Amino acid sequence: MSYVAVIGLEVHLQLKTRSKIFSSCPQEYHGADPNTFTDPFTLGLPGTLPTLNREAVELAMMFGLGLNCDVSGFTQFHRKNYFYPDAPKNFQLSQYDRPIARDGFLDVTLPGGEVSRVRIKRAHLEDDAGKLTHPTYAPYSMLDLNRAGSSLLEMVTEADITGAEQARAFLESVQAIAQALGVSDATPEEGKMRCDVNLSLHRVGEPWGTKCEVKNLNSFRSVARAIEFETARQARILDAGGRITQDTLGWDEGGQKTFLMRTKEGEADYRYFPEPDLPPLDITPEWIARVRARMPELPAQKLERYRAAGVREADAQTLSLSVPLSRFYDGALETQPRPDAQKLANWLLGDVSGLLAAREETLEASPLRPAHLAALVGLIDAGTISGKIAKDLLPDVLAGHDPTALVQERGLSVVTDTAAIDAAIDAAMAADPATVEKVRAGNAKAMNALFGPVMKAMGGQAKPEVVRERLSAKLGL
Repeated sequence: MSYVAVIGLEVHLQLKTRSKIFSSCPQEYHGADPNTFTDPFTLGLPGTLPTLNREAVELAMMFGLGLNCDVSGFTQFHRKNYFYPDAPKNFQLSQYDRPIARDGFLDVTLPGGEVSRVRIKRAHLEDDAGKLTHPTYAPYSMLDLNRAGSSLLEMVTEADITGAEQARAFLESVQAIAQALGVSDATPEEGKMRCDVNLSLHRVGEPWGTKCEVKNLNSFRSVARAIEFETARQARILDAGGRITQDTLGWDEGGQKTFLMRTKEGEADYRYFPEPDLPPLDITPEWIARVRARMPELPAQKLERYRAAGVREADAQTLSLSVPLSRFYDGALETQPRPDAQKLANWLLGDVSGLLAAREETLEASPLRPAHLAALVGLIDAGTISGKIAKDLLPDVLAGHDPTALVQERGLSVVTDTAAIDAAIDAAMAADPATVEKVRAGNAKAMNALFGPVMKAMGGQAKPEVVRERLSAKLGL
């Protein structure tokens, strides 16, 4: 039978602060030995008190504004009590009924071009937990508290998502906003962006079903696969007359399936109560205005700007969602004379990205300069070089060389001397009389068999339009 999926996401972002959210302990612990980025408060030692990180608050405000949320008024921290080895204090400092951001939305463009709106229920600050490692076949687990106490922002959507592709597009947009604003690196592979999926099924016209939560998904691909698997699993149970229980599930990446972790806790299990050592914050209009003034251009604003410049929709989407690509592209667009926006996008997203991927290099680490790519596109547009010559020059341009200087040094300007071109055409026609006869007999497409040898004889430096014009004249077309 046919079912409708109801999906809500919980997204955890590690904020880009220098220190942890409630202490001065440095936060950038990646690559460090276990348990070396800790302090008395992180370890939950008696007598320690939290001190709120102002930058974490302002980054959370900025992210909330980027998601069209209300961030005004009072916000407060609560103790969320639970007992687990990765929580040394035996509670998490989080925000319960007074989150820092609430009632927002994000418009998401799906692969087919359709725009869907996902409502944001809340985004709240909290400290992160530590990390448990479970060695294979070992009778113990290992605890690393470097991550404990890190500045974390949890964003919760309404149940507005209906499928895997929409969820993936939403997460890509959230990542792009976080990176564009500089509030988080939002890199799932480093654990700086994690996602939980809440999913239930129901038949059209019937009440929503019981939801299950899939925890700690660390890639967009895993989120999509988990949604697809869990939708199929719940449908099989319902078709067989079974009942869905409200469980917390894990994701087995190797087996590509969910597995039971525990029965879902309710809010009452956490025994929330206001944190006595942190007073409520009043976020005033003046504070919001100062934070808003720091905000750079958002991906949606970039998208509109690229569309207005004449960039194709798919390319505009790709550019607007990537901070490195959009930064480089904008730098190239600002050069004079200004290159054609779509042609520049073609080269950046096509040949440049392809060559960098083949070399396993990133655009940020490449010596390629925006002005040099703009100059290369300009040389083609001006008819100074052909597209083939430009492709031949690209590896040197990626190495940091000025394409204009390379063309001058190597004498690569396009040949427009009709005498030289005519001589190459005569040679090609003499070498292939059968094709000449086909063309003159009415098969105009056969002329392409002569065009290639002429361009080869000219070393790719003849202007293609001139070659075709002269070739047509000599064949009597």
